[in-house]
Amino acid sequence: MTAPTLEIHLSEDDLTSALRTDARLGLTADPKWLPPKWFYDARGSELFEQITELPEYYPTRTERALLERVVGEIARTAQAQVLVELGSGSAAKTRLLLSALTAEGPLKTYVPQDVSSSALRAAAAEIAAEFPGLAVHGVVSDFTDTLHNLPRGGRRMIAFLGGTIGNLVPAERAEFLSSIHEVLEPGEQLLLGAGLVIDPAVLVPAYADAAGVTAEFNRNVLHVLNGRLDADFQPDKFEHVAVWDTEREWIEMRLEATEDMTVTLRELDLTVQFARGEQMRTEISAKFRVDGLDAELAAAGFGTEQVWTDPDDRFALVLAARS
Repeated sequence: MTAPTLEIHLSEDDLTSALRTDARLGLTADPKWLPPKWFYDARGSELFEQITELPEYYPTRTERALLERVVGEIARTAQAQVLVELGSGSAAKTRLLLSALTAEGPLKTYVPQDVSSSALRAAAAEIAAEFPGLAVHGVVSDFTDTLHNLPRGGRRMIAFLGGTIGNLVPAERAEFLSSIHEVLEPGEQLLLGAGLVIDPAVLVPAYADAAGVTAEFNRNVLHVLNGRLDADFQPDKFEHVAVWDTEREWIEMRLEATEDMTVTLRELDLTVQFARGEQMRTEISAKFRVDGLDAELAAAGFGTEQVWTDPDDRFALVLAARS
């Protein structure tokens, strides 16, 4: 077994600098907002893993069941020599892809990318042990602005699973897909996992579970600000809100202040006022229609090769090639 390698393009100082910028921009905006990537410290990652097991949260198990059903077909079509996974995390679903790609094609290298060096190091070691013939080359970076750091060479397929594409607003999605197009060679592919528009009666509870795990996950961003920026948020004084925006076709997660309060972020020398009932957006989760996905990919220079959906049309896997 070849030991996995790790390439680091994002340090703890870089993360803190980015958080400082995002917090200042978001907390001084009207209305206030924070990017969802700041949910994910160790506690936030643990809470999200709990969310994926909740009865209301269908996306993870739906995508996994769909992937189990079509992964052989994906592997035969792609014939990838290099699998790049953006936002790999624990790489749980990736094992399905790796097994199929090594059985059906010429896969030689796996490139997991994530912002967490500790999570990436652990996942890379596990994958290297499970697939001893595979070279594992981890990249610690932020997928939104460091795609140019991904290694080149070999026929590559970039996998972006989990419906994470929905966390980007349309302009961000267009920029992101164009950036992927720029780093791929003609004929190389993108495997995209995306949640579909469904009945809000099913959709909304997935982001507002009865047990309150998603509420704790949402409030975790305040714990992150307290810890990293010496802020004095009182997370228990914010309520979790999840609403479906019919026009934009996305879920918005928000935090609502339950009383008037003043919050100080000492690292930023910033004081922020919250009025009782004021809501701060912490995440969007856009849902898609297949023709809309096809159009967004085409606008970025991709040709859709195949689309797979689950029996209930809740989730889609799209294989697209750079033209």
